[in-house]
Amino acid sequence: MKILLTGGGTGGHINPAIAIAQYVKANDKNAKILYAGTPNGMEARLVKKAGFDFVPINVKGLSRSLAPKDILHNISAVYTVIRSKSRAKAILKEFKPDIVIGTGGYVCGPIVLQATKMGIKTAIHEQNAFPGVTNRLLAKKVDMVFLAVEEAKKHLDSTIKYQVVGNPVRESVIYKSKAEAKKELGLDDRMCILSFGGSLGADTLNKIAADIIEWHYKQGLVNHIHGYGRLGKEKFPNLLKEREIDLKRNDSIHVHEFIDNMDTCMAAADLLICRAGAITISEIEATGKPAILVPSPNVTANHQFHNAMVLKAKSAALLLEEKDYTKETVVNMVKELYNNPSKLDELSKNASKLAIMDTTKRIYDAMVGMLK
Repeated sequence: MKILLTGGGTGGHINPAIAIAQYVKANDKNAKILYAGTPNGMEARLVKKAGFDFVPINVKGLSRSLAPKDILHNISAVYTVIRSKSRAKAILKEFKPDIVIGTGGYVCGPIVLQATKMGIKTAIHEQNAFPGVTNRLLAKKVDMVFLAVEEAKKHLDSTIKYQVVGNPVRESVIYKSKAEAKKELGLDDRMCILSFGGSLGADTLNKIAADIIEWHYKQGLVNHIHGYGRLGKEKFPNLLKEREIDLKRNDSIHVHEFIDNMDTCMAAADLLICRAGAITISEIEATGKPAILVPSPNVTANHQFHNAMVLKAKSAALLLEEKDYTKETVVNMVKELYNNPSKLDELSKNASKLAIMDTTKRIYDAMVGMLK
């Protein structure tokens, strides 16, 4: 089996493709796998690090801004799109894949579209409840659409052939027990809150974390791990100072710029407070973690809100939109969960019911079926 994978822009598009490649290789030693992505994108580094062959194709996304620099960017982007058609054709002719799979991002557009024109089997994987622009366009062309959640189907053409397969989740997140994780982190049996806003950080998540720390700080009610991200390096200490919080007086609060051992911290957590990216949602489901989801309003098509609504509708998570955030609101949400362990248990059980644990197997089996 020869498989060409393509996708890029964010880890949410790249990591599922790598997970698919790893499963294929584990089950078919003779499989040949090639990954096509932008030469300067995150995918170039991550794919090579994972040990798979990488071929560059230069494609740029369009900016919606009319600022002079963005107009120039769009002119350049249109030029790369035109050139990418011949580049995609050359890659496909040279590698001769049996199947092409796109996992999202503008880079997969030219490759997948050209493959459909050449009669090669094609599929795409959509990680979010609201499909991205590229996948919405490709869905009508490909042989199979893999969806993370059923809810995404209503935003796509009614004639598509699809399967709900979930999102790949890291094994290290799934298999570590809470007791093992707490021991590893040196935490006691008190409730553990894990809050984070991604590697860059998020102002609202940092404010929320500071508000919650202010609530439990003096009484030492909980263990709290918070990642404030690169953008919070200067701002977060000031938020604590404004609330007269001295972390030296409470060793159950652990604050970091980056959380390098996220799998361990997630395993130890009794409550997550975080964004609603596709992979985060899938990890919440796979681990059965109660969560307060604060979707980013700054993402394309507000897709994090749609992701969060999938869990909220099933009573599997609480939702707090940034526009509704106040200190009193978020602290009361946490207080209610702290005082009602049964509510935490209900959220956990409902999140677990949504988990799909065999995503890569489902995709692999579907690919084999398509080629037969």
